[in-house]
Amino acid sequence: MPLDAITTDFELLDDWEDRYRYVIELGRALPAFPDALRTDANKVRGCASQVWLATEPNTTSSGQPGMAMQGTSDAMIVQGLIAVLFAIYEDKSLDEILSTDAQAIFAGLGLKEHLTPQRSNGLASMVERIRSDARSLSGG
Repeated sequence: MPLDAITTDFELLDDWEDRYRYVIELGRALPAFPDALRTDANKVRGCASQVWLATEPNTTSSGQPGMAMQGTSDAMIVQGLIAVLFAIYEDKSLDEILSTDAQAIFAGLGLKEHLTPQRSNGLASMVERIRSDARSLSGG
């Protein structure tokens, strides 16, 4: 789901519990994560729950070098946070991924203030992992 659609939906949901359920639904809509990708190399360190992120080079719709992402978690809310992260970075070039402040977007959605410190640390670990993979793919 595109980030602008998520932002619009969030604006329509006044209650944090409704937003929480919505984030979980976003996570449930992610494609199944292949068992073959549940490797130690794809595991994200710094998350309280089990999180795997797999990336590979691709090309954006504008022809720029980009990154395809897959991910999963054993925690439903974290799976939803992964879905929001993917929406933030969807079809962005590697340079755009590196210059996008995902934490600020989460704060703008009002999500950051409702995450426990552990979840906030896990989110930071996921963002750093995506940025690290983008740096590696861009040769930086």
